[in-house]
Amino acid sequence: MATNHLLEIKNHGQSIWMDNLSRDIIQSGELQNLVENQGISGITSNPAIFEKAITGNAIYDADIEAGMRAGLPTYKIYESLVFADIRNACDILRPVYDATKGLDGYVSIEVPPTIAHDTQATIDEARRYCQEIGRENVMIKIPGTDAGLPAVKATIAAGINVNITLLFAVESYVNAAWAYIRGLEKRVNEGQDISKIASVASFFLSRIDTNIDAKIDAKLQKGVDDINHEARLRAVRGKIAIANAKIAYQEYQNIIASDRWQALAAKGAKVQRLLWASTSTKDPSYSDVMYVNELIGHDTVNTLPPGTIKACADHCHVSDSLETGVAEAHNLIQSLKDPDININIEAVMSELLVEGIDKFVQPFQSLMNSLEEKLKVLSPV
Repeated sequence: MATNHLLEIKNHGQSIWMDNLSRDIIQSGELQNLVENQGISGITSNPAIFEKAITGNAIYDADIEAGMRAGLPTYKIYESLVFADIRNACDILRPVYDATKGLDGYVSIEVPPTIAHDTQATIDEARRYCQEIGRENVMIKIPGTDAGLPAVKATIAAGINVNITLLFAVESYVNAAWAYIRGLEKRVNEGQDISKIASVASFFLSRIDTNIDAKIDAKLQKGVDDINHEARLRAVRGKIAIANAKIAYQEYQNIIASDRWQALAAKGAKVQRLLWASTSTKDPSYSDVMYVNELIGHDTVNTLPPGTIKACADHCHVSDSLETGVAEAHNLIQSLKDPDININIEAVMSELLVEGIDKFVQPFQSLMNSLEEKLKVLSPV
């Protein structure tokens, strides 16, 4: 029988979550099978995933019609569909949550992307989502924006599990980690238990390489002075996202070694794990599992879309790779400042955050429009 490399990865201290959720995989038993037999121990979702799941899918029509008969506005109908899927997924993953004592078994749902820059609205929605979904193993996704991080602190202090999403820069990850810590500290100061709160910091990968590779390709297309210049440009192509992630993991280790973290750990706090997101390879010339193979390590999560899950089960090469090549990673990031390369990584990360929010807002609004259209079709004349 062929080896399932997803199960091997678990032995190296990394959890595999799936970046996909729909009613189809819940009702067909596919999700149950992935959890019980393929080593999948969590689920992430976002507005783009739900747009694909709901738009043009008749499986939701009965619930849409029920919402329409109840006189619900479009947004509330959307929530009724999504919350039901999240609850059912949470129930399927509850045995994992129990078996791992709350390390895994989570289902992530994002607050509306339209409020990414509104701290109080984010706090209010996170609380409401958690209350209405009503599952211990739900995790609320909050973007790591300037407005999002104070919301993370408040939400963690309220005892809600948080997935901090859209992290690109190492500095953004560090800020997210300290927002989690400050939330736990506030809760401790209020005499509350912190042992049942979990958080992940979702650090994005392929979008970084897509952005930087495009800049490199533009320089190559324009023409370079000599073969050495071309070689220096090609040397960083497809390498920056993984290098960036390895540096972020070094920062994670520094944080958990700090006195402030150790004081919380002594009170039962769970580490906030780095979660590798955006892990499907966009360039067909790259390995379809390169964002898995290169980033396997303890106390991390990798969230994979279905295609990457299948590819990894088949041909991932499993080793403790996350802490190898750290010096080379620093050199690669530093090389972007080379006059022959001249790519401003800070500007790239800022650009990606703006784009990332937009990539969630657009499908969210598109889904609202699609639901409006479906309501018209289903509405009795």
